[in-house]
Amino acid sequence: MAKEARRERADGEGVAPVLNLRDWFQSEKRRVLLIAEVAQAHDGSLGTAHAYIDAAARAGADAVKFQTHIAEAESTLREPWRVRFSLQDETRYDYWKRMEFTAEQWAGLKSHAEAKGLLFLSSVFSFEAADLMEKLGICAWKIGAGETPNLPLLERVASTGKPVLLSSGMSGWTELDEAVATVRRRGAPVAVMQCTTAYPCPPERLGLNVIGEIRERYGCPAGLSDHSGTIYAGLAAAALGAELIEVHITFSRECFGPDVPASVTTGELAELAKGVRFIETALASPVAKDAVAEELAAMKAVFGKSVVAGRDLEAGRVLCSEDLALKKPGGGIPPQRMKDLIGRRLRRAVAANEALTEDDLER
Repeated sequence: MAKEARRERADGEGVAPVLNLRDWFQSEKRRVLLIAEVAQAHDGSLGTAHAYIDAAARAGADAVKFQTHIAEAESTLREPWRVRFSLQDETRYDYWKRMEFTAEQWAGLKSHAEAKGLLFLSSVFSFEAADLMEKLGICAWKIGAGETPNLPLLERVASTGKPVLLSSGMSGWTELDEAVATVRRRGAPVAVMQCTTAYPCPPERLGLNVIGEIRERYGCPAGLSDHSGTIYAGLAAAALGAELIEVHITFSRECFGPDVPASVTTGELAELAKGVRFIETALASPVAKDAVAEELAAMKAVFGKSVVAGRDLEAGRVLCSEDLALKKPGGGIPPQRMKDLIGRRLRRAVAANEALTEDDLER
């Protein structure tokens, strides 16, 4: 899509350019890539799939992601259910069949996403799905956790030279090493997302520590593909410097589908987007503590306190602790010097609550 394409931002303050993933990979300061994962939340309804695109754009996502399933190419009648949830599909194969869209329908979804200023992504699960997405001109490849060990598929998609986004949900380091090496041998950029394949994923299994380990091990963009069903994990990942954050989305927790417990609502996605941008700006804006203190000197006088007379004091009085108090505003003798005043003699009478100065005291 042309770079000048625009979309309304979630905060309503204007428009933002569509991301270019190649530029994103090459940038030294990458915008956090927030991916709204629709997956199978559309339940085979093309209209619902389009509605999710609109919702993802309104919420402030950078990309919307689907899954391209071609039952005959990826499954058999023997494939077991992960969770038996569908009342209308006799087998898992039947379910994948019902989730299929035609090439024209996929093209319509991609055009719609781009018109809304979103990157269009779709996980592929077969060579045929990869061929279909390649004909559509997809901008990058998302590889789900179950396909990360599928080196022939990785070779196929990486051979296009387009970026490959890997989920690591069921892979150990050896398997990930092989996957990353396979993509790089074909000359494609790679990003790796920490992921734990659990729906929903409890906090103790998120593996937020692995984000940094991925970055150090592979020297590539690292992120989180989250299944916690909350915005907390994504915000924590952003604070840890994640460069990609992917979350499943749903219109409501009352919606149908196996991924609903692991999804955030589209309203929560909007909150996540705002939070990620807030954290992103904070991390990109280091402050010098002394400079900030100097800048806020006037404010410090408003919030701070000074040593004042705790009661009416006559001239010549030798001060004791009961004669002194700490009260606003600041700008006078600071609280940390209060003890230094005890035992000193007043040059003049000082009324209660009057700030003391060095001139009021004998040397």
